[in-house]
Amino acid sequence: MQIEENVRLAIRGLVDHKFRSFLTMLGIIFGVASVITMLSIGEGAKREAIAKYQDLGVNNIIVREKTLSEEELEEVRAKFSQGLSLQDAEVIRQIVPGVDRIASQAEINTDVRYTDKSAKSTIIGITPEYLDMMNYKIGKGNFIDDIHYNERLKVCLLGAGVANTLFQKEDPIGQLIKVDDQWLEVIGVLESKTLFTETVGELAARDLNNDVYVPLSSFLNRFSRENELTSQIQQITIQVENSGRLLETSRLVNEILKRHHFNNDDYSIVIPFELLKQEEKERQIYNFLLGAIAAISLLVGGIGIMNIMLATVMERTREIGIRRSIGAKKADIMSQFVTEAVAISITGGIIGVLVGVSLSLTVSLFTDVSTYIQPYSIVIAFAFSVIVGISFGYLPAKNAANLKPVDSIRYE
Repeated sequence: MQIEENVRLAIRGLVDHKFRSFLTMLGIIFGVASVITMLSIGEGAKREAIAKYQDLGVNNIIVREKTLSEEELEEVRAKFSQGLSLQDAEVIRQIVPGVDRIASQAEINTDVRYTDKSAKSTIIGITPEYLDMMNYKIGKGNFIDDIHYNERLKVCLLGAGVANTLFQKEDPIGQLIKVDDQWLEVIGVLESKTLFTETVGELAARDLNNDVYVPLSSFLNRFSRENELTSQIQQITIQVENSGRLLETSRLVNEILKRHHFNNDDYSIVIPFELLKQEEKERQIYNFLLGAIAAISLLVGGIGIMNIMLATVMERTREIGIRRSIGAKKADIMSQFVTEAVAISITGGIIGVLVGVSLSLTVSLFTDVSTYIQPYSIVIAFAFSVIVGISFGYLPAKNAANLKPVDSIRYE
């Protein structure tokens, strides 16, 4: 009954002093909203990073041809290095222990045409292992397989973006597209992929959905290099059985390639898993800072609650004296004022949750920033707001409980 009475009085106090209560809650509202919004932005960035590196394969080591000027390439070729080649991939396959699969790829940038439509695209020659190693998923049709590769068939697999540009509402499967002077049959369309918005090592930022994939054997047979200085292939992807040996394996791969390339620095090695771990550490620091800023807002809100409650105690000193004189105990007075502080913090917390969720959705909807609201962030923010209410409501409640009944009744 006492708890019910305290809650009723707390609610009546909020209703009777709406504007003052709202001003008291503002710190809590902004603090809770900040916690939820900041954590949702951090979680969204984390998921984007994980998706990006999963596309590269967390168990993969990527050897990439370096981007060099024509003068630098001439100097490298003069020192007997022919750049990345299928022979490099084969040597790594035979010598390096713990290698599960290897995929080679070659690339050119050109236009792709279908009837009167065209699209800028990167044509990528791949081996059949490539698609599984890079976590590609088929939207419709089939992957490039061993038959396509071994028989050098003129087939291709389209990224989701180029498929939409060329075919729109038409089914692309079985249609012929023109790449340079070659006609290729479309055998499949990939699901939409993550966009590379920043360069990772020598992996240039680009829209993966505009890639067109063909068997590497067909690519090398039908498409010419940009010039004689260009490497035979542009990338070798090595999948390691044990992710714990990625660094060790990458060092061995580097030693092998150094010898094959006569110590020429014309390639780079990217380890997505190591980049992911590094980015996760940076995100943790970033999230901690965001959380600290939001926590400060909650503390400020708590100080606001304490100030208002102290003022309320002074306003209601005579009421406290009368209640004490007719039998109310110190615990009754304390519970009443703590309940009022908690009521303010809970109401502010609920409003803050609604504002935080709305802000997170708004940020995601109207900007390029990806957000993801985790249920735990709502629980943490709301729980912290209640703790703040109890903590900062305790001192005013204690002061109220310690007032002497006689002095309280005489207080003007």
